[in-house]
Amino acid sequence: MQSKKVKLLYGDKGIELNLKDNWKPHIIRKPVMPIIKDIKSEVTKILNNPIKSRNIDEIAKNAKSVCILVCDITRPVPNKLYLKQMIRRFINAGISKKDILIIIATGLHRPSSKMEIKQIIGSDWVLKNVKIVNHFARDDDMHRMIGVTKQGNIIKLDKRFLEADIKIVTGLVEPHFMAGYSGGRKVIAPGIAHADTIKTFHSARYMENPKATSCNLNNNPLHQDQVEIVKMIGKVYAINCVIDENRNLSYINFGEVLASHTKAVNFISNFAKVKCNNTFNTLVTSAAGAPLDGNFYQTVKGMVTPLEILKKGGDLIILSECSQGLGSDEFIKSQKKLLEIGQEKFLRNILKKDFAAIDEWQTEMEIKSLKKANIYLFSEGLSKEEKKYTGVNIINDLNKAIDESIKKHDNNNIAIIPEGPYVIPVI
Repeated sequence: MQSKKVKLLYGDKGIELNLKDNWKPHIIRKPVMPIIKDIKSEVTKILNNPIKSRNIDEIAKNAKSVCILVCDITRPVPNKLYLKQMIRRFINAGISKKDILIIIATGLHRPSSKMEIKQIIGSDWVLKNVKIVNHFARDDDMHRMIGVTKQGNIIKLDKRFLEADIKIVTGLVEPHFMAGYSGGRKVIAPGIAHADTIKTFHSARYMENPKATSCNLNNNPLHQDQVEIVKMIGKVYAINCVIDENRNLSYINFGEVLASHTKAVNFISNFAKVKCNNTFNTLVTSAAGAPLDGNFYQTVKGMVTPLEILKKGGDLIILSECSQGLGSDEFIKSQKKLLEIGQEKFLRNILKKDFAAIDEWQTEMEIKSLKKANIYLFSEGLSKEEKKYTGVNIINDLNKAIDESIKKHDNNNIAIIPEGPYVIPVI
């Protein structure tokens, strides 16, 4: 018997949705994923048995410096489970603490605060023993050009990473609505890329390519550039993590960045892509809860990823706390421009550009959902003024919004995606 309640990821605590008797809910979530119980042993195992690489002790021989990239606060990466163990291996191999650097790969996001860095790292020992810095994409002096991709993107990266003897990226591998999958090569670019490189990546000639979509790496223009960038750099290693809906570690590996990322993609794709037999007039989803639903900018991901199973003219109802507001000043400016000139003119304008304006790409992605569906947002974190610039319908009562959608479409079949953009429903 199906439960009468379903918990949707929202902020830190989630929201329980009471399922009414007259609804026909279709709960779309990943199959049950394995959970790693003895994490310390598993980390030892992956460091000793890397993918397409020497083990970590051999990598450290004759090396004098290490640079480790970690994702910013928008990703729930379980760094506390492996960072200390990996760093201690480097120290035991003869690398001095003072020659180990962690860079927060912010891309064009704002720098992480001291409190956020503590949350990102998750280990007091690492915080006390290793230098941790933010990446600043607009700081010209901190970047070095390393080449030009076949698509014409001039690649400039944080020189602190480039100058290290050992280069390691860490991150989650999960569906990404532009790059196919997050993690691995994506932590480098856009993670530590210069603003100009990032703005090219996110220009309309990349973003409007139908291959730049969730769970697709074949001929994806973003992924193609990212792979080229890795080859320009040379040897790069990665720790790749996969977590389940409850943020338990389900898979972890270590090795050469491209080969290890591919292994992690193969693992998560068996769970994250969920086959559906139906399309729906009414779809209820989330923005994946904290930390991803901290602002409306990130919420757009949850508005785009389930569109394949939503009927044209249907209703997409999304929950997102947005405790930190809309997002950057540039994103707010872009949202205001959308409301001022409309969808078609906005798209025509950006198609002319070689460089996207910062964060306007998220407005561009929002338009994809607006062109297909009626979007309804439940959010307790946005002010009345901020809600005006979302460009979507604001609701305060979930059950009422669902009932009205059922009545409007005369169809009580409802798709419910508790984990939001971390689950990709496909026909």
